[in-house]
Amino acid sequence: MDELRVGTAFDAHRLVPGRPLVLGGVEIPHSHGLDGHSDADIVCHALCDALLGAACMDDIGTMFPPEEDQWRGARSLDLLAEAWRRIAAEGWSLVNVDAFVVLQAPKLAPHRPAMRARVAGALGCEVDRVSVRATGTDGLGFTGRGEGAACQAVALIRAA
Repeated sequence: MDELRVGTAFDAHRLVPGRPLVLGGVEIPHSHGLDGHSDADIVCHALCDALLGAACMDDIGTMFPPEEDQWRGARSLDLLAEAWRRIAAEGWSLVNVDAFVVLQAPKLAPHRPAMRARVAGALGCEVDRVSVRATGTDGLGFTGRGEGAACQAVALIRAA
């Protein structure tokens, strides 16, 4: 019988002026972007940690320490690809990933196909193994007030 493992993760960053908003490897037009050491792509960060958790490996902060200058300004899509390369090298294959973004604005529906394609490219899989969804919070909490954005992710992997 195949061994299956599941991992979950959560990431959140503050929205600030003067930075691009990058989600799922796609730059989305908006007045604010996510603040962080890398491009602060919460979709890729949460997916990294969900995959690493499923494989019982380090978390994203341990694998790519924010205090190391080599990761400053890094594309999170590249971090996701590298994390997946290391996981696959340990004998795992991808079943699917699902990322759920909480963000009041902008609307992500027009960008979801491109986000799914970019994530699938980083993971070397078919687009139908990647789900990206989003919701607002009707003005509630830090996401509803437009102070930040969050992403929850789940990943399912199989022993290769």
